Amino acid sequence: MKRILLAVLAVSALIAGVVQSEESTPAKPVSEAVAKTEILNPGGIGGLESLRGSAELEDTRPADPMKHYPKDQGVIDNDYVYQPPLIPHTIRHYEVSLNANKCLACHSWKNAKEMGATKISVTHYVSPQEGQVLSDVSPSRYFCQQCHVPQADAKPLVENDFKRVSALQ
Repeated sequence: MKRILLAVLAVSALIAGVVQSEESTPAKPVSEAVAKTEILNPGGIGGLESLRGSAELEDTRPADPMKHYPKDQGVIDNDYVYQPPLIPHTIRHYEVSLNANKCLACHSWKNAKEMGATKISVTHYVSPQEGQVLSDVSPSRYFCQQCHVPQADAKPLVENDFKRVSALQ
């Protein structure tokens, strides 16, 4: 009996709440809602402000100009211990996929001396999971751009006051 009484009270409270909310908030005409939106955000649906500038959401911003990569800078010094070496040349159109790795054409142990390139580290032949030395590059080290990046002549977006590790100076 108590359960039935509780159920009836709950349903009646729910119905009373719905009826009261319909009475207190009359529906606004669509034109009034549009006018209010126009006042709060004149001229569009909004925009985005970032370090690269501002852009309206409804507009397609043109692509940034391509960055200039120096032809060949030689070896770039590390700025901190265990930093992956930086790539001193452009890598545009280099395929690094499951099917091919263009980096290994020059940097593999087999080709590095002939190509005059830096050999990839011995650590790239060790499986991090088992600690086993492999006969070929470990699958977890196969995609070079996970750690190694080329350096472009790009204007910094924010001031950089980074100082190299004193042991590397």
